Amino acid sequence: MLTVSVKWQKELFPKVEIDTSQPPYVFKCQLHDLTGVPPERQKIMVKGGLLKDDANWATLGVKEGQKLMMMGTADEIVKTPEKGPVFMEDLPEEEQMVAVGHTAGLFNLGNTCYMNSTVQCLHSVPELKSALVSYPSQKSSDLDHTSHMLTAATRELFNELDKSVKPVAPMQFWMVLRKKYPQFGQLHNGVYMQQDAEECWTQLLYTLSQSLRSPSFRYSENPDTIKALFGIELVSRVHCQESGEESSETESVYSLKCHISQEVNHLHEGLKHGLKSELEKASPCLGRSAIYLKESRINALPRYLTVQFVRFFWKRESNQKAKILRKVDYPLQLDVYDFCSDDLCKKLEAPRQILRDEEGKKAGLKAKEKTSGSKDNDVKMTDVERPSNESGESSKPTSKEGGPTDKKSHLTGIYDLVAVLTHKGRSADSGHYVAWVKQESGKWIEFDDDNPVPQREEDITKLSGGGDWHMAYICMYKARTVPM
Repeated sequence: MLTVSVKWQKELFPKVEIDTSQPPYVFKCQLHDLTGVPPERQKIMVKGGLLKDDANWATLGVKEGQKLMMMGTADEIVKTPEKGPVFMEDLPEEEQMVAVGHTAGLFNLGNTCYMNSTVQCLHSVPELKSALVSYPSQKSSDLDHTSHMLTAATRELFNELDKSVKPVAPMQFWMVLRKKYPQFGQLHNGVYMQQDAEECWTQLLYTLSQSLRSPSFRYSENPDTIKALFGIELVSRVHCQESGEESSETESVYSLKCHISQEVNHLHEGLKHGLKSELEKASPCLGRSAIYLKESRINALPRYLTVQFVRFFWKRESNQKAKILRKVDYPLQLDVYDFCSDDLCKKLEAPRQILRDEEGKKAGLKAKEKTSGSKDNDVKMTDVERPSNESGESSKPTSKEGGPTDKKSHLTGIYDLVAVLTHKGRSADSGHYVAWVKQESGKWIEFDDDNPVPQREEDITKLSGGGDWHMAYICMYKARTVPM
């Protein structure tokens, strides 16, 4: 770590730290925060010429206490006349964000697109942001320090994204993520390596699940916020055909797996394959190992349903994660009723009938009469603005006046696509990750690191694979609910 001073125009910035283990682009991001000059406009004089983004600090000869000269023009908001049109650039950043229709992008700090795309997808969940806002700054005694720091860094990064239209450098978050999970700090020839976005997603959710269910933290009526938002309860039948043994087990997961084979052309088929598996374990009856068939059904649904396309597998010949490029179509609207247990199907029947009636009314059709007595058999599901727990019970929604209403929102088993994390390339540990996120306005934004670009909805489902273009790796769906 070196400390230098930087002169820019008439200003002098003393004691600017340089982490020589990171590329110069990260240093430029620091100067962007200090001066407002974007990295691509910065001209920094060093030995041998201008400082390049990917230069090696060891060959530049920068010394402790050295003064560096920087040239470049900062982004400025042009002042408008006292009377005249108000341009978007003249508005405060919060108002600019509303006008633009999306939040800020994230600078790539050196192969950190896997992290950026994960953050942008999870940042689109308002209930998660609300939980993080309520997270205390003081660490609880039952939580380890790095988990607390990562949770606090996530909260601060989400806050920065919400308040800015200019790209944000997620330096603090990245440093704490590497400290909590050292595998994300792997170096190759002095450069941080690309990582698997699904691993980043899983590890971040695991940390948040620990922090947001700490005894010293309670969000609304849900003691386990992450499980309530993303947790899927599976009930499984484990059967050995050879011995006739049969048992059942229950587990909670944060995503469904879409297994890809020659028979899989659509997400629905891949999910069906993913809920069946074979495992080898000791058989008490046979006194040796035997093959068991495990068949799982969904027994409780979350507010946000995450689906992972199992596109990567370990290839021994090349000693890396190889990629399955096969095209697998996925819908904008996903119905998981066929994958649910009998008990859950019964609980979903009444809400699904109400949803069909509402859609029928919109189509000009006469709704069916409500069946009596169905309300008593229904599971109480989540409020539209609050996460559900695994049993589906929720707090009462509020009316426009702010008071509680007599109706609660119930899950239907039908979900709408709200985010897609894609990968472009042939290996999970190389290539490029991008987030495609649906905004509250209904518009889709492609977050390619620091460059958010509007996209058409009809183009989102084209990210299904079949070539070297971006293809869906993780899809996040939001539950469609009805009041009852």
